[in-house]
Amino acid sequence: MGCFLFLITFVGTLFFSSIMNLSVAVDTISLAQSIKDGETLVSASQSFELGFFTPGNSNNRYLGIWYKFNSSTVVWVANRKNPTTDKQGMLVMSDDGNLVLLSEDKKVIWSTNSSWVLENPVAQLLDSGNLVIKDNINMNPDSYVWQSFDYPSDILLPGMKLGWNLRTGFERYLTPWRSADDPSPGDFSLRLDIDELPQLVITTGSRKEVRSGPWNGRQFGGTPFSDKVVHNFIFKAMLVHKQDELYYIYEPFNNTVKTHIVLHQSGTMHRLVWNWNTTEWSILYTWPFDPCDNYAQCGANNNCRINKMPICECLKGFIPKAEDEWDTQGLSQSRKCIEKSPYDCLSGEGFLKLPAIKLPDFSWSNNRMNIKECEAECFKNCSCRAYAISDVSRGNGCLMWFGDLIDIRECPPGFGWGQDIFLRVPASELVHYLNKKKRIQIIAVVSTFTGIFIFVLVLCTVWKKTKNRGLESREEEEEVPFIDLSTITAATNNFCQANMIGQGGFGPVYKGNLSTGQEIAVKRLSNNSGQGVEEFKSEVVLIGKLQHRNLVGLLGSCIQRDERMLIYEYMPNKSLDYFIFDDERSKFLSWRKRFDIIIGIARGLLYLHQDSKLQIIHRDLKASNILLDNDLNPKISDFGLARIFKGDDKEANTKRIAGTYGYMSPEYATNGNFSVKSDVFSFGVLLLEIVSGKKNRGFCHADHHLNLLGHAWVLWNNGMALEVKDVRSEDSSFESQVLRCIQVGLLCVQMFPEDRPEMSSVVFMLANEGLLLPQPKQPGFFTQRGFIPGSTSSSKEKYDTENAMSITTQDGR
Repeated sequence: MGCFLFLITFVGTLFFSSIMNLSVAVDTISLAQSIKDGETLVSASQSFELGFFTPGNSNNRYLGIWYKFNSSTVVWVANRKNPTTDKQGMLVMSDDGNLVLLSEDKKVIWSTNSSWVLENPVAQLLDSGNLVIKDNINMNPDSYVWQSFDYPSDILLPGMKLGWNLRTGFERYLTPWRSADDPSPGDFSLRLDIDELPQLVITTGSRKEVRSGPWNGRQFGGTPFSDKVVHNFIFKAMLVHKQDELYYIYEPFNNTVKTHIVLHQSGTMHRLVWNWNTTEWSILYTWPFDPCDNYAQCGANNNCRINKMPICECLKGFIPKAEDEWDTQGLSQSRKCIEKSPYDCLSGEGFLKLPAIKLPDFSWSNNRMNIKECEAECFKNCSCRAYAISDVSRGNGCLMWFGDLIDIRECPPGFGWGQDIFLRVPASELVHYLNKKKRIQIIAVVSTFTGIFIFVLVLCTVWKKTKNRGLESREEEEEVPFIDLSTITAATNNFCQANMIGQGGFGPVYKGNLSTGQEIAVKRLSNNSGQGVEEFKSEVVLIGKLQHRNLVGLLGSCIQRDERMLIYEYMPNKSLDYFIFDDERSKFLSWRKRFDIIIGIARGLLYLHQDSKLQIIHRDLKASNILLDNDLNPKISDFGLARIFKGDDKEANTKRIAGTYGYMSPEYATNGNFSVKSDVFSFGVLLLEIVSGKKNRGFCHADHHLNLLGHAWVLWNNGMALEVKDVRSEDSSFESQVLRCIQVGLLCVQMFPEDRPEMSSVVFMLANEGLLLPQPKQPGFFTQRGFIPGSTSSSKEKYDTENAMSITTQDGR
């Protein structure tokens, strides 16, 4: 009987204890309730958790809030300056409605210290990560008598304000942890500076270390996180100006996205986004982004240009000061520029536009002026150095600068931030600009009359154009130097078999030596080739117009008798497939070299799609068409299938599918539709082949029948993407770069063209390690291995260029 009573008592105690634990494993704490060390509050959606923790290698205990899914990321600390030294701490709701942290001997370690008295106070951990004290019957956020969002630590969460209560002077700002073991406030702070137009600043004391530039109605005008390409539409940033408040705030577009800003102990700000696939934080961007972000990096009246040499350049009308004594911001290393000559408002001064820059510090503003009034006001004040529009979203407002222009930088290539500023310059600096403008006006007038004359001339000679319709093609061919057949025959030893170095889809390629000693590669169009004269002419015209370090150079052509030949610069290291698909030669391609090759191909393709005079679709991008020079630099070759897109053309269709199976996009292989996105697909295949050292078509795996794209896709979704990497290029120090390349490759080979990025985005994604990338969707030909709809031949070489498929649509040539 005694044993039975003991058992009942024991079970009852366990049940009661579990009930007590459940009572605190909720999101609220009310009067007379407490949270002991080891117990937690959890927000309703299981997003955040409040409890006690020990940072790093410290022995101290702190009360904090962290992500429920990642407990190592603490987003707020209550007792930053006053830790407990044991695990006997307790958080209680006192009779006056304050949260109080008590030590073992009931000493107050920390308190919310609110003066408000509530009838039925309750503390609640919200799904936003905000710990609030409120009246239990009033759910209005404006009724919170205290909230942790008003006292941030080193992290700015969505919905958290960074800024000022203008009525009370209360400021919300971030301070970093002093170290990984010590969450007490560090030396830096991230603040909203409202001395002039609002701008974000990172400071140490009163000294500015980094400055965002003023809010221009849309964004902070001089930071990488203002660019829509960088933040990838993950969040919406706002500057809110109310009667009593002025603050910066952001909200994610999708609640499933977990993102925050953190200020590191080094004074660097990071925007982090949680990657659910890798279960770790990814850096979306870092600020300062580069040395030009550092405050007054180049000194007064200087422009910082990160991609140019020298990095600092005096503004127009200024020259370097011989002995720099400017140190008003403690920047003794800065170089100051001074006026060439004193300003004289009577000597014909004017304004010169500087586009896409971070506006200088210390401005005067007037929101009621328009840009014309702003210019007039600045012009009549001889001490006004520059002016700009203050609100680009509305097209009004005036900013003016008096005295030295401090902390100016150019927007680097690939970004979309920055703003125009109009700089006062002496008449001598305007002469060249005005003369150029006058020349443009003269050219415009002359062009108008010339256009009328040409129009009349065209009407009179239209019949001649019809008669000589082939003239344009012949003229284009003549842009490429002609090399006599006898010269080529001698150079190749009469096309000796020993000189043949390759066999392309349209004929053999021979190595030759000109009498000058120059080595050449001769592409000889075979008589039974499917390329024909049209493809040959296309290649001559195209390559003759193209100039890029990652495109093969055309030295000349030969059209004589029945011969059609192209003469290229000779590439001693042959083509990319010669290396990456060979067990021994692939060892010469380290990961660093493979990445350089990937970047080179991407830049060459970007040039074809966007940066050349003509928009060109290659249509046959593959490993054997990437030639390698002495230093293994890649050069795109073989433009026989390339097409020119003119004007607003975005897509074309052909009934003659010509390309290489394994590299062709689904829409091209099945329907004959091709665009820049077709080349992007081919690039994605090539990228994954370079990473893996495996061919896409003919890829074989013991566990499945997927091709290389499907194999990479499955591994990516299972968190094992690094298994795609070629073991012959092992180097663990580049794992993040390898993962980025695999992700970019999968983005390029997505099934639908509209999902694939353009090459400009591809180059940007590859070059920016901290950029958050979208998750790839299912690739094209996901369930197939070496099979393309419409292909029934198995006897052809896997990587030959094929021309057999027929689609009944009109050729878009």
